[in-house]
Amino acid sequence: MTDEERLIEKLRRIEALFSRPGTDGERLAAEKARERIMARLAEFERSDPAVEYRFRLGDEWSKRLFMALLRRYGIVPYRYYGQRRTTVMARVSHAFVDDTLWPEFESLQATLQEYFDEFTNRVIADALHGDTKDAEERKRSAGELA
Repeated sequence: MTDEERLIEKLRRIEALFSRPGTDGERLAAEKARERIMARLAEFERSDPAVEYRFRLGDEWSKRLFMALLRRYGIVPYRYYGQRRTTVMARVSHAFVDDTLWPEFESLQATLQEYFDEFTNRVIADALHGDTKDAEERKRSAGELA
């Protein structure tokens, strides 16, 4: 299994976790997980009508992930003219954002960030220099500039 296949499998397991599966067998079926989340979204929207949200994401990778997650659940992402490219607007219920959407996004984002960090370190170490640790910290001398 390649690194990418392992990453995809891990992302599917995260999605299954947030769908609150009923049995262990269901956990393995990604489509069943999506269907359960869609049902929960519909449930939330009946009791907690959708409102317009503005999500400010830190970078293009986060935005792409978040928009894919919204679209997966049938939520249409948009932005208004003049908004930053990393801003995503969506109409969704508060409860769905708090209980499912945002926690799932954070878990997926953390998994992808870990993968990106490992991949970047590996490429830098192989292509440039094996030492990829952060710069050392030193105390300043009395006469040095800030």
